[in-house]
Amino acid sequence: MAALRAESRIIIVGSGVFGISTALWLARSGYKDVTVLDMQDTASAAYDPLSGIDSASADLNKIIRFSYGSEIEYQRLATEAAGMWDEWNREIAVVPADELPERLREGERKLWWNSGMLRMSSETELDDFEITTLENMHREGIREFQFRSDDEADIARAKERGWAHKLDPCCRQERFGTHKAVLDSTAGFVYAYKSCSWAQHLARQAGVKMILDPMRGRVADIITKDGHPVVVTADGLELSADLVVVAGGGWTPSLIPEVQGLLETTAGSVANVHIPKDRFDLWDRFAPENQPVITWGSRQGKDVYSLPRDRNGVFKIGWRNTKWTNFQDVGGRRISVPKTAHVTDQKETRIPINALNGIKEFITINFPELVPLGISSTRLCWYTDSIDNSFVVDFVPGRPGVAVCSGGSGHGFKFLPILGREVVKILEGKGEQTVYGRMWRWRSSTEAKRNGLEEGEQGPRVLAKQNMAEQGDWRFTV
Repeated sequence: MAALRAESRIIIVGSGVFGISTALWLARSGYKDVTVLDMQDTASAAYDPLSGIDSASADLNKIIRFSYGSEIEYQRLATEAAGMWDEWNREIAVVPADELPERLREGERKLWWNSGMLRMSSETELDDFEITTLENMHREGIREFQFRSDDEADIARAKERGWAHKLDPCCRQERFGTHKAVLDSTAGFVYAYKSCSWAQHLARQAGVKMILDPMRGRVADIITKDGHPVVVTADGLELSADLVVVAGGGWTPSLIPEVQGLLETTAGSVANVHIPKDRFDLWDRFAPENQPVITWGSRQGKDVYSLPRDRNGVFKIGWRNTKWTNFQDVGGRRISVPKTAHVTDQKETRIPINALNGIKEFITINFPELVPLGISSTRLCWYTDSIDNSFVVDFVPGRPGVAVCSGGSGHGFKFLPILGREVVKILEGKGEQTVYGRMWRWRSSTEAKRNGLEEGEQGPRVLAKQNMAEQGDWRFTV
């Protein structure tokens, strides 16, 4: 395609993390005609899932972590993003309330919480991923911020720096006689919906236009006319552009058939426990000041995470062991598409029973005091997986002026403040000159196992094949 100019007409499909970060950085890089389309009014609802917004970006909270095993490039980018999260915290704290979007004036004027993250093993030893992560952090000069629960020097350093109370919040050493974990004192979480709202606010200030509407913002097709991409919206309008960037999250494969075999729409399982404010013991214990983000895993298939309760008392737990698919006919093809609580024709708020049981096991073993409260709600979190869990940011082969920006694979949110910076380089044709451009380019794989994409509709992860948990299953059997 022709080189981008400051006046190039750029349309971004999707206002989630990938889309809004790209829009913000395009505008900040001098591009004057950037428009974001979305079928959901993420501005009025402030991305709040409780206000009817469905997407992976529209969430209560998301983990900010720096543990990436041998993937040092992601560790470095996450560390750089952390500095920008700090900057955003400082900015949002001093902006006059009447200059903020209305929903950002509510509650704490803070996006990013440095609560720490406890990477907790369910076994008697740390796994290879954890050891490799620590070795990489040592080489990067940041090992001092990691505290092993079984290392006397680390424990002493944690006490000295005020982190000791988060080394074993589940009292595993006392109750089971063993506790293998690493506390990352640089990690934590962000309020996801507020963070996206802030990014959208910054993008508008930078000159980005927004069309957020169930008809005018819904993309029905992307065609080519006179060598240029044309976006066809649900109300029949044709919007010509010099560049179209599809950042539609779980809806991306529906719009770009070429990604089949490279990207697949999948869902993680999430459950919430509501902690009443009058339960002062629990309210304090699960506050960010006392509760770290926790991941709990093992080679036996446990893969669960939890975040500190929010200001409304919601304690969120996610089960990542299996990511579900939902195949439907789309343009004559059978592909996996989202099935959400609000937006899709077929609605779903339930999660598979084995996912719920995995979450209940995590609670029963690690937080038995929450058992009497039971589960208060469940939902599926839809995103896109790539063949190798690395992002896909590149031009679509054979589609002039069409690029895809997707493949978050469940770990993209932490890069919201910085992702667009790297995306702009790729859109400007400099992808091969950057480490992330080379990592995120269009690719294929001859591997027999491709992160589950090789399964198709015959695989075991299809939602239609699952026994779905009903509300009666939320109670614990004691």
